[in-house]
Amino acid sequence: MANENKRLSEAGWAALRQREQAVMHYYNDQANNCTFGVGTLAHTGACTPEELRRPVTPAQVNAQLAARVSTAEAQVRRNVTQRELTQAQFDELVSYTYNAGNTGALSALHSANQNNDAGVVSHMNQRVYIHPRDAQGRRLAPVRSNGLVNRRRLEAAPFQPQRTR
Repeated sequence: MANENKRLSEAGWAALRQREQAVMHYYNDQANNCTFGVGTLAHTGACTPEELRRPVTPAQVNAQLAARVSTAEAQVRRNVTQRELTQAQFDELVSYTYNAGNTGALSALHSANQNNDAGVVSHMNQRVYIHPRDAQGRRLAPVRSNGLVNRRRLEAAPFQPQRTR
């Protein structure tokens, strides 16, 4: 089966850590959801005052990161079986799956499996909106995130046609 032995490369780990940026405490992310560490969702809705005071250890952050990367790697391997990905493509699909979630990444993964690179790029570029929550935890209208636009540009790069000079 294609990609069955692939793992996130050192370069992929470095890129993911840079994109996610470890935060050693609980905080409210752009969507007003309680988050900690390397983009780990604690729960939907804002953090409580107690959570905002709670420190997070490097061991907790690293354990969550390793578990979530392992889940994202497995999702990519499980859904992209019909074509061999380059290491760069695998790394970026893992980054995308880590960020978009297993369900959110499915359309891009299915396109990758069908060798439809334009479809991968298109699906990635659609997932650039956050869904903020108000103080009561209700979802508000989606907002385009420049941070996600930039991230998706990087994640989609290995699926873009290579220009010859």
